[in-house]
Amino acid sequence: MDVQTIDQTYNQLQTQAQQSAQALQTLGNKLQAAASSGDMQAREWLLDLRELALSFQAEQQQVTTLLQTLHTTCMQQIAPAAPETQAQPAPTPQQSDGFFSDLLRSSFGQAIASGAGFGIGDDLVKKIF
Repeated sequence: MDVQTIDQTYNQLQTQAQQSAQALQTLGNKLQAAASSGDMQAREWLLDLRELALSFQAEQQQVTTLLQTLHTTCMQQIAPAAPETQAQPAPTPQQSDGFFSDLLRSSFGQAIASGAGFGIGDDLVKKIF
């Protein structure tokens, strides 16, 4: 698997997570409106949806942890070479230090290094409920 494929797959995952979050939020808004108008069954369903959203959030936090662990492992793989390459200029786009270096310079690597999440965050769960 090359870095471009990893980036593409990561971007697809982000898009899917955003679509799922939007669908949950839309359903939550509908149930909230029905519950506010006195529908007790909608209130119960809203509580069930909240449980489901929290479950998705926990799952996506695990995925983020996995991705950050992979990123850390990649960093450790290239770390021994770092002291040797410090005096050398940074590689140009035509040059490559190898798969791990390319991966870390990719948008996927940068997103994971910065701790970027892509899932159902606390704000969304709070907004729905």
